[in-house]
Amino acid sequence: MSTHKTHTVAEATKRMERYCAYQERCHKEVHQKLYEMRMIPAAADQIIDHLLRHNFLNETRFAQAFARGKFRTKKWGRNRIVNELKLRDISKYNIQIALKEIPDAEYYSTFETLVEKRLQQLASEKNLQKKRKKLVDYLFYRGWESEMVYSMIGEILK
Repeated sequence: MSTHKTHTVAEATKRMERYCAYQERCHKEVHQKLYEMRMIPAAADQIIDHLLRHNFLNETRFAQAFARGKFRTKKWGRNRIVNELKLRDISKYNIQIALKEIPDAEYYSTFETLVEKRLQQLASEKNLQKKRKKLVDYLFYRGWESEMVYSMIGEILK
């Protein structure tokens, strides 16, 4: 005997409206949630169609909010943001739009701030090679472009 609650399409629609209104969601997250709610594919498609028509679900808006948020709060570089959006099945077109949310000037100043902060954390590391590797690994993990990273390494850690 299954003890899972079943939802009518109307109940599930209301629930998904709240889910999408709480924070921007991508199609993949909504599909996953509907799957977890055990909605049949036809009902799930109907609900997603409703969310799209009523602007609860908008992939462009999601991608833009995601890019802004991860850049500002987690200090992610463009590579990491692009990869994370791809994992969420966001289209190339929407990824390009999302990246426009990050002003170049702010992008470069954030990068410099991040480098300075990390160098202070690595101040006790006397071995220059190790220090360089730790800094590079840190920046790559956060998704900063290799050209920026290596050009900065050349300037700072000679």
